[in-house]
Amino acid sequence: MAVSSKHFPAPDLRRPARALLSVSDKTGLADFATALADRGIELISTGGTARTLAEAGLAVRDVTKLTGFPEIMDGRVKTLHPAVHGALLAVRDDPDHQAALANHGLQPIDLIVVNLYPFEQAVAAGASFAEAVENIDIGGPAMIRAAAKNHAYVAVVTDPEDYAEVLAALDAHAGAIPLDLRRRLAARAFARTAAYDAAIAAWFAGELDIAAPRHFALAGRLRSRLRYGENPHQRAALYLTGERRPGVATARQLQGKELSYNNLNDTDAAFELVAEFDPKDTPPSPSSSTPIRAASPSPARSRRPGQARSPAIRFRPSAASSRSTASSTPTPPRGSPRCSPRSSSPRR
Repeated sequence: MAVSSKHFPAPDLRRPARALLSVSDKTGLADFATALADRGIELISTGGTARTLAEAGLAVRDVTKLTGFPEIMDGRVKTLHPAVHGALLAVRDDPDHQAALANHGLQPIDLIVVNLYPFEQAVAAGASFAEAVENIDIGGPAMIRAAAKNHAYVAVVTDPEDYAEVLAALDAHAGAIPLDLRRRLAARAFARTAAYDAAIAAWFAGELDIAAPRHFALAGRLRSRLRYGENPHQRAALYLTGERRPGVATARQLQGKELSYNNLNDTDAAFELVAEFDPKDTPPSPSSSTPIRAASPSPARSRRPGQARSPAIRFRPSAASSRSTASSTPTPPRGSPRCSPRSSSPRR
């Protein structure tokens, strides 16, 4: 049965009085926190984030002073406390919630700045099973989801790219954050935690060799918005999953106009098809994502009849790399077996 709502209308503008900051990626943190403090917002923080802010000369209240409970278990438990989650989840216009805050001596938190343990980066760097598990964030996603759920009253910032937008909103609205921005930030927050959980689930499935998991999730980060989709009236965008392998998606375009969905799709089909073959063998020729024949290496013969040579992407031979760029050769990643016509692609 779905949970019912008391239907308190969300206010348009909310002026944050108190912010909690707890981040792994400290890019731009000191400047953003300084800007918040200059606008009269109290800063609460945890562990290394609190030390960074204190070193920047900012007055910061450690979260342990808020909870009255120390960080324990190597930092695994520090924000999982009613003084944090009650402060985030309280509906400000609900008299019962306000009474609960008063009865338990809780102060509302109006803005959180949280990004997560670098699980994806740890796995990409070759972390052991135990190291990967230790990089699964628990308290961060819990705070992000709590704040995003209560976006009617709380703003949640999960990416340093959003710092400037939040500050601009505070300046434009006399120190308040409008509802439309709080909603957009909440949407980004839920997308971030979903992508994070998808990466963890995919890693577990791979480690345990689960070919068909009961639930399958796929997530990526926006790289670019494309001119249009397969047809001009459709919209499209390119997302990267973070997988470290050569391919068109991670290539660097050297020249030419912005690539379209069809450009990327056809070029990716060509790249993946070539990867099926040993370099000594004759490469195939793709057409509209479907191989139509085997062809000689001659550029003229590998194009469709009447098709002009496109300067959009060039691949130039260079040393092997774990990432695909326009200057890398279309070969499997270092350490992967070369493919022959009888073997499967390295991505499969």
